[in-house]
Amino acid sequence: MGLGALSVYSASKAAIRSFARTWTTDLKSRGIRVNVVSPGMVLTPAMHAYLARHAGAEGALTQMIPFGRLAEPAEIASAVLFLASDEARFVAGHELFVDGGVMAV
Repeated sequence: MGLGALSVYSASKAAIRSFARTWTTDLKSRGIRVNVVSPGMVLTPAMHAYLARHAGAEGALTQMIPFGRLAEPAEIASAVLFLASDEARFVAGHELFVDGGVMAV
């Protein structure tokens, strides 16, 4: 998603997605799969600090998320563990959005 005043940030995310696609092709002969996990807003220590400084920000942020809440770090970790597992052995070159549905709806 292109966000105003964040062009470099947005471009770097696009580059990471491109790396995953290209490296999937480059590394297939070595049996290496490459995927990207794109988390949404997560309740990290930095997010907690941000919310403490900005009264009402959590309500504004959660309104953008279909699930109506910010992610827990363990929820992002679960997605990463899935992609690293044998259960995802035929998944390659993809971007997995772990964002509570923000990019899907």
